Amino acid sequence: MLLEAKHKFALSGTPIENSLFELYSLFRFINAGLFSTLADFKRDYATPIQAEANENVAKILKAKISPFLLRRLKKDVLKDLPAKQEQIIYVDMDESHKKFYNQKRDYYKQMLDQQISLNGIDKSKFMILQAFNDLRQIASAPELKSEEAVVSSKIESLFEMLEDIVLNNHKVLIFANFLGSLDLISQKANELGYEHLLMTGSTRNRQELVDKFQNDKDIKLFLMTLKVGGVGLNLTEADYVFIFDPWWNKSAENQAVDRSHRMGQKNTVFSYKMITKGTIEEKILELQSQKQDMTDMIISGEDGGLKELSSADLEYILG
Repeated sequence: MLLEAKHKFALSGTPIENSLFELYSLFRFINAGLFSTLADFKRDYATPIQAEANENVAKILKAKISPFLLRRLKKDVLKDLPAKQEQIIYVDMDESHKKFYNQKRDYYKQMLDQQISLNGIDKSKFMILQAFNDLRQIASAPELKSEEAVVSSKIESLFEMLEDIVLNNHKVLIFANFLGSLDLISQKANELGYEHLLMTGSTRNRQELVDKFQNDKDIKLFLMTLKVGGVGLNLTEADYVFIFDPWWNKSAENQAVDRSHRMGQKNTVFSYKMITKGTIEEKILELQSQKQDMTDMIISGEDGGLKELSSADLEYILG
């Protein structure tokens, strides 16, 4: 029996152990004799892989399920698709931006230390997430948390790069997670005379905007939230993509880039992920890469984001 792997078992926001149990449930349905009881599966596979990062056990499990998996990669089935070049752009904060970020980071670190010492990390996740989101906004768009007293170093860097790109008649997709970031980018684009479109979760005429971007040569920029622009859109007129403020889930970023890098694209696609140096963005990028290695032992998937954070991870990110 052949199972075509059309999706990843490690879904965004799902811990690795839960993903392994989903794997167990699926194989109990398609081949009941492959594994015995759930307790045995947890003892023999889930615990060694999730709790102990046992690579040998992971390889054994991968070998056991591989005859039932068929993975199709885009590079294998779309031979004529142009190349995609990805690059991380590290942005230095100016002094005022850096000072403001460090003040807020120290404030949240002290607050979370007190909260966790009283209630533990599991009961503090809401406050941790709120602190992380605030720091992510400050890293990319400090205007949102400083009543516009501090100017974003990242927006300045973005438009420095866009100047040559637009001048050479390329079209660009810009993805951000925060609506406030998109508003600031839109304001800057207006100041510089760049015609652009904006799509958010409240946008109703999405296909109309897509058609306009694809067909109107004067519109060079398309700004959208990562979640809205991540699926279901064909934007092959763009050959430059910017991830302005990265998301926890790398597959969401990949899906956003694939709005341009798909059938119908005639040019090499240049994708840039913008990371503000010395901030939570840089720490999450490194931590995300480390955790990705563990999920890749079984099936290529995504990290569990906040739900998999340990006290050591938290200390590393805010340290």
